[in-house]
Amino acid sequence: MRAADQSAKRFVLSLSKDGREAPKTGREERGFDCGQTLKARAMQVFRAALFHLLDDPADAGADAYAYHDDGLLVVDDGLVVAAGPAADVQPTLPPDTPITAFPGGLIVPGFVDTHIHYPQVDVIAAHGTRLMDWLDRYTFPAEAAFADPAHAAETARFFLDELLRNGTTTALVFGTVHKGSVDALFKQALARNMRLIAGKVLMDRNAPADLLDTPDSGYADSRALIKAWHGRGRLGYAVTPRFAPTSSDRQLELAGHLLAEFDDVALHTHLSENTDEIAAVAELFPDARDYLDVYDRFGLLGGRSVFAHGIHLSDDAFARLAGAGAALAFCPTSNLFLGSGLFSLADARRHRVTVGLGTDVGGGTSFSLLQTMNEAYKVCQLRHSDLDPVTSFYLATLGGARALNLDRRIGNFLPGKEADFLVLDPAATPLLERRMAACTSLDERLFALSILGDDRVVRHTYLAGALAHSREQMI
Repeated sequence: MRAADQSAKRFVLSLSKDGREAPKTGREERGFDCGQTLKARAMQVFRAALFHLLDDPADAGADAYAYHDDGLLVVDDGLVVAAGPAADVQPTLPPDTPITAFPGGLIVPGFVDTHIHYPQVDVIAAHGTRLMDWLDRYTFPAEAAFADPAHAAETARFFLDELLRNGTTTALVFGTVHKGSVDALFKQALARNMRLIAGKVLMDRNAPADLLDTPDSGYADSRALIKAWHGRGRLGYAVTPRFAPTSSDRQLELAGHLLAEFDDVALHTHLSENTDEIAAVAELFPDARDYLDVYDRFGLLGGRSVFAHGIHLSDDAFARLAGAGAALAFCPTSNLFLGSGLFSLADARRHRVTVGLGTDVGGGTSFSLLQTMNEAYKVCQLRHSDLDPVTSFYLATLGGARALNLDRRIGNFLPGKEADFLVLDPAATPLLERRMAACTSLDERLFALSILGDDRVVRHTYLAGALAHSREQMI
């Protein structure tokens, strides 16, 4: 039995040393080692139960995570200095260091959403269609409104507040075809010091006329946005063709040129979400080997590529994704809501494809990555495979960071990483509190959080050590 599973039945603050010590990797680079007293300086110290992933559970097994019933997270200038058992970390702190305690709370890294559409907030929970009809009936009319800068700014404010309320501290985001939609989103994210990757949609065919750009204008607008925002604060840019059916050969070619010109921007698009979509791709690109090959032939398949969905992929396509170092965004609530199909997480992981979780709002039905874990578990059940709770939290934190090539900066509490974290409340609802009281292991408690949890569980959200959302302030 794991040491963490021998601890008390609920997440409570105690003076025990239950749970493994977090690795000391990298701490020496910060100018101290585990036995050295930290120099007196302005720092923040947070105390609660603490859980984070150190590696993929498929690779590291029981050593993939660190859990401490009574943990301390030490933050200095927005970066993690130390994370581990209070009994070990507290003696290294200067005398009388203030400690912010969260009795009964659980500190975890901030959630990472690897696929979401901010312009679709107002069509979430729109009834009765599948993907291609849903785009025509709901998505395109909603996105047309983003020609108005005031609408874009107001929606961006709401969208980012909603992410933070649900514990999402990093996201990969679709804008609209309008350059101003991305300007508005980046402006709001910069003001919050939020780590965000976003891009202007490239779409020059098979959509309403007021939502079309051209290959040249899409390239020019994207390039201008990269110059203005990429690398500013904690912002990054993603070249964003909506999907192959709405971009001409020339537009996809210029998207590839952008990736070659800027070697640290991402590629964000959709892949094999729906069978009607796949049929359209085959008709529009008759010379392509398959859907994935369309992107590959234009230089859009590589280690910076994030493809949403990937439901209907062959073993060969999975192998090519893995070989290229590309990532998939698993979006279970959207896939179920639109009737698109059941993603095979087992196949993706068998082929060693990097996977993160995506809410895919507005096709997805919740901003909550806890609820997304819930639906991911059910999809895996229907696929006759298992999704254990440690892997669920991995996909929502370190796995998502790896999908976005951000794992050197975020995803866990190793020293030197950005201090984006959440304080979760395992007693947020009467039912959850009762279920937690009956749990006898860490796995059980994490599973209960992933199935019964939602935005109400997120007590506080911190960005780079600064409080960005507090449930108490909303009451």
